[in-house]
Amino acid sequence: MLRRMGIKGRVLLLTLLPTSLMALLLGGYFTWMQLSELQTQLLQRGEMIAEQLAPLVAPALSSNNTGLLERIATQSLEQTDVRTVSFLAPDRSSLAHAGPSMLNQPPTGNSSHLLQRTGNDATRYLMPVFGHHRNLAGDLIPDESDRLLGWVEVELSHNVMLLRGYRSLFASLLLIAIGLICTAALALRISRTINSPIGQIKQAVAQLKDGNLQTRLPPLGSQELDQLASGINRMAETLQNAQEELQHSIDQATEDVRQNLETIEIQNIELDLARKEALEASRIKSEFLANMSHEIRTPLNGILGFTHLLQKSELTPRQLDYLGTIEKSADNLLGIINEILDFSKIEAGKLVLDSVPFNLRDLLQDTLTILAPAAHAKQLELVSLVYRDTPLALVGDPLRLKQILTNLISNAIKFTREGTIVARAMIEDEQEDSVQLRISVQDTGIGLSNQDVRALFQAFSQADNSLSRQPGGTGLGLVISKRLIEQMGGEIGVDSTPGEGSEFWISLNLPKTRDDVEDLPCAPLLGRRVAVLENHELARQALQHQLEDCGLEVTPFNTLESLTNGITSAHQTEQAIDLAVLGVTANDIPPERLNQHLWDLEHLGCKVLVLCPTTEQMLFNQSVPNPNSQLQAKPACTRKLRRALSDLISPRPSRSEPGEPLSSRAPRVLCVDDNPANLLLVQTLLEDMGAKVQAVESGYSAIDAVKQETFDLVLMDVQMPGMDGRQSTEAIRQWESERHGTPLPIVALTAHAMANEKRALLQSGMDDYLTKPISERQLAQVVLKWTGLALRNQVPERSTDNLAPRVQLLVLDHEEGLRLAANKSDLAADMLAMLLASLEADRLAITVAREANDNHALIERVHRLHGATRYCGVPQLRAACQRAETLLKQDDAKAMAALDELDMAIARLASEARVSV
Repeated sequence: MLRRMGIKGRVLLLTLLPTSLMALLLGGYFTWMQLSELQTQLLQRGEMIAEQLAPLVAPALSSNNTGLLERIATQSLEQTDVRTVSFLAPDRSSLAHAGPSMLNQPPTGNSSHLLQRTGNDATRYLMPVFGHHRNLAGDLIPDESDRLLGWVEVELSHNVMLLRGYRSLFASLLLIAIGLICTAALALRISRTINSPIGQIKQAVAQLKDGNLQTRLPPLGSQELDQLASGINRMAETLQNAQEELQHSIDQATEDVRQNLETIEIQNIELDLARKEALEASRIKSEFLANMSHEIRTPLNGILGFTHLLQKSELTPRQLDYLGTIEKSADNLLGIINEILDFSKIEAGKLVLDSVPFNLRDLLQDTLTILAPAAHAKQLELVSLVYRDTPLALVGDPLRLKQILTNLISNAIKFTREGTIVARAMIEDEQEDSVQLRISVQDTGIGLSNQDVRALFQAFSQADNSLSRQPGGTGLGLVISKRLIEQMGGEIGVDSTPGEGSEFWISLNLPKTRDDVEDLPCAPLLGRRVAVLENHELARQALQHQLEDCGLEVTPFNTLESLTNGITSAHQTEQAIDLAVLGVTANDIPPERLNQHLWDLEHLGCKVLVLCPTTEQMLFNQSVPNPNSQLQAKPACTRKLRRALSDLISPRPSRSEPGEPLSSRAPRVLCVDDNPANLLLVQTLLEDMGAKVQAVESGYSAIDAVKQETFDLVLMDVQMPGMDGRQSTEAIRQWESERHGTPLPIVALTAHAMANEKRALLQSGMDDYLTKPISERQLAQVVLKWTGLALRNQVPERSTDNLAPRVQLLVLDHEEGLRLAANKSDLAADMLAMLLASLEADRLAITVAREANDNHALIERVHRLHGATRYCGVPQLRAACQRAETLLKQDDAKAMAALDELDMAIARLASEARVSV
């Protein structure tokens, strides 16, 4: 604050502050001294009055002459400051009193001396009167000199003393104020002699700033200020000379610029023409990419869709594996085709990343499974190691992350002639809700030099041109991977030694999510012992970790003979080995030799699962008793490994059980697509999941169908001849607005890969979109999202009118409850009993929340009941809970009807449970 104060303020502060402090200190000190002296005088006068009254009233007290005492008391009030006078008997009873009542309490202490008690407004004195006080009256009795005759009580008021003190204080303050005013006037006078020249200097500097360089300062009447004015005048003169020189230079430069204006104008015209040509080329490229995306993805949609439908037909497990490989290869092909499109979108800055939950271990193992045939063809070993402390349930873009890993692993396979390729996943740092993840791909290939590493992440470049023709590739994979990782907020790098191999790594921070139930140890496998044979050290370590994650106790063996002997020995004890997992190759263990050992292990009651390279599955197919369930390809996937071992322990029924319907009504869906294959695919997928589907091939037919019938959802293709999907949607919305009807959910089916496609679709009136190729799971999710009606997972039996009938769900399904409890009857009974025990309370809470119109509490209660039904065999109640919860979250008008159905389902379950008990 002192720095922002001007000279005038500082002068006033320096003069007034010390003066004020000194005046206040001295005035306060002398006032305090005067008040103390007045108080002392008052107390001394009170003591003197009390001492004077004692001999005066002694005869009257001795003779108990109250009349005399009254007159003395009354005359005593005429003394200055005396407020009240009382004369008391020896027992302190009142004999005479004058004045108002006493303000203070009687003083306490030794009764042989004068006592006093001082309050805020008065001081009270108590004086004992003895016989020797009669000496003044001349009638002293020698024997009664020490006899107590009575008491004199006097109270003095402080009002006069305080009034004098206030007058003295007022006089002191008045003198202080007068002194400060005089001092301030003198300080103002002095500050004007300083501020006036400074104001002239300020005005002159402001004129110089505005460009008036002819301004000069006159003498200011002070040596220091005159020196300052002289310096400012010299500076103004220097600036004036510099301005003249600058103006001359500007004139010269202006002349030079004027001579080049014509040339610059010609160049600007040429640049503008080039810019327009570049924008036109970019527009044509974007249209080409959009059209190519549609043309390529449309047939792939049919390939993938019908492959998925074929997987649901009656096929052998081997055929299902082949179809699975075809499906994964088609997905890989789609990824390769997208590589050029992705690069173009990244260059244009229009690539949008997803943020969905995914399983890290499944993503890594699925990537290795797709690339395993290429690695096994070169007799390479593929190993995935996911460290135990690494969270598996994460949130991110699994498609793009899988694309990056596919590129890194495929590059490692291309440039590795022999050895091992290891994919590792570990944590670098972990927070409560996120994890810093490190994924590396290490190979034993040719390695890279420093020069190769520097050029590695450049577009259309290869690490080794001498090998580029053999493995092929566009050279865009690592560039796209680097851009994707950077857009995800991570980094990618490589550590390599020529001739020894390379290790590509990515570091990425991803949010965590809730763990998947399937990642927990499998109940049928818990506590069982399994023998493991795998000659490759890293592969054996990875396999051992996978089996331990399944809940098994692992015993490793080095040779097939030692494994057979170990299982034989354990079979004779109480710790028998129930399972064996054998990782074999034709070079290490010939199929004929393996067949004999498998026969011995089967007769010992040990179930065997054989893992072999994809290129050798046909060789071992004849050696395994049941290749459909006992033979898998390397590298092993944890989920497939768990499922296969569980089936060996507890074989599943040969026939497939009907899927569980999740809703009480089949949704009605309108499908619109000009491609007959795509239309048939979507129609078949929806009908197989229980939906009622009407298929049309044009936008005009879609509008007519919407006007004639009622649908729950419309799946609208975007690119169609005549009237495309956007125009059809706008026409439907216009018809709905004229009728003031409820908007019908319309979901786009598009094969376009451009990032701005979603925005354009939503602006046209569509509610959502699905990108081709679509899957059964995507269809089920979008139907549930926009209709609140869930689809079944299996094909329903068709009635004579080709429409899926409404499926009646069981109220209480004991077989399903037993299956959900891992075939443990006690656990199934306990879970059902817990549900039934809380059923009435949940029903009452739902009713109360519904009557209170508390939507939040209603959703919470229905969700809680829904979670409890997931572990019991109550299909009808579970379906009712799911429908009610979905409609409540969507704030649908049908939610109240769904709650009525839920209430009836609770009543039916309670009634049937009582009957069964």
